[in-house]
Amino acid sequence: MDKQLTSLLDRPIVMVGLMGAGKTSIGRALARRLGIPFVDSDKEIESAAGCSVVDIFAMYGEKEFRRVEQRVISRLLDTPPTLKVISTGEGAFITPAVRNLILSRALTIWLKADLDLLVKRTNFRHTRPQLLNTDSKKILAQLIDERYDIYAMADIFVETKDESLRKTLDKVLCEIKNYLAKGNKNG
Repeated sequence: MDKQLTSLLDRPIVMVGLMGAGKTSIGRALARRLGIPFVDSDKEIESAAGCSVVDIFAMYGEKEFRRVEQRVISRLLDTPPTLKVISTGEGAFITPAVRNLILSRALTIWLKADLDLLVKRTNFRHTRPQLLNTDSKKILAQLIDERYDIYAMADIFVETKDESLRKTLDKVLCEIKNYLAKGNKNG
């Protein structure tokens, strides 16, 4: 546990990026290393809705999903404990109201991965509504074009590679320390 780093943090940490970038796995490992809770916003949405993200998209559409997502993320940012790591769905940070909420109340970390790695990591999962029954490489390339400039608004950027979780986690911890050392305290 990194108590020294934890003592410097005064806000939640929110992981942003495309599906397959590692937001959940790195977020969970980061929370464990810092000794703080981890929350997956999609799991919280599923719990609140009583059905899967895929089902919410199918039954109610993306617009309704984004509305629920905004309420859940707002609640996660407002409820104790203040210090926690929150992994968001790939579209959360793209929604202007959600992005403004996150940027004003959290330390944001963008996990950026290249197209081939995203395809490799998402190819065999059936929990990604946008990738069901479609050319996932084409969709992911389109999402990269549409979203990477928006993800770049995050406080911290970490390039993820096809490497061990530990190596990526070490890069994330290093970037958090660099960010805080430059006087980029939250608030």
